[in-house]
Amino acid sequence: MDIKQIRNATIVVQYAGKKFLVDPMLSEKGSMPPFGEGVGFPPAPRQDQNNPLVNLPTSIENIIADLDAVIVTHMHPDHWDDAAVEALPKDIKLFVQNDEDAKVVTEAGFTNVEVLQKDTMFGDIQFIKTKGEHGRGPVLELAGQVCGVVFKHPSEKTLYLAGDTVWYDAVQKVIEAHNPEIIVVAGGDNQFLEGGSLVMGKDDIYEVYKAAPYAKIISNHMEAVNHWTLSREALKNFTNKKGISANILVPDDGDSYNF
Repeated sequence: MDIKQIRNATIVVQYAGKKFLVDPMLSEKGSMPPFGEGVGFPPAPRQDQNNPLVNLPTSIENIIADLDAVIVTHMHPDHWDDAAVEALPKDIKLFVQNDEDAKVVTEAGFTNVEVLQKDTMFGDIQFIKTKGEHGRGPVLELAGQVCGVVFKHPSEKTLYLAGDTVWYDAVQKVIEAHNPEIIVVAGGDNQFLEGGSLVMGKDDIYEVYKAAPYAKIISNHMEAVNHWTLSREALKNFTNKKGISANILVPDDGDSYNF
């Protein structure tokens, strides 16, 4: 297994001989509006800065070359954007979380769309759709439905992509049920100016570590869209103080890990 951090939640996963692109945000730096007032959200940090905040670390051509499938955990524009719609071949295998998202991508011209289930097979790779909560309290309704995915294959370690979720009991249940050796979490503690965390912050990530102290935990979704509040440096400082920095990996865009 090889996991390459692209930007934000966008990663490329090489798994059991297949190449998967997850949550593609492929737009040029500054070409999208910020999350916040005026685009259906509450006020947010850095609302004067357009998204994405940073460039892609490599070309779109390199990212999408030789893809076997794309996985989109939800339809927020930092996970599925117009640039991805334009760049990806319309006959690419595309997995989404539900019928509503399938309708969106089908209307965009994609012809090979499948809704993830509790047990979805792609060749000999098993995908298990998992629950997520994109925040806590009233912000959940605004954030909408999301999912994660567990990857399983006899020749690979079990991978859990938690998606845009905070720590809560369903995440713990996934870890208990599947014992993933590799876990990818959205760790930027993204927030609006009211309503609390939309994804994991450092304390949530610590809970993931306590539930899976044997696992390597990759924190992405950091410093790429305007409403992040947890920096890579702050997370590294936190894990160093806790003595868990060997378990919590905090990649820069373009970094790869092989497991």
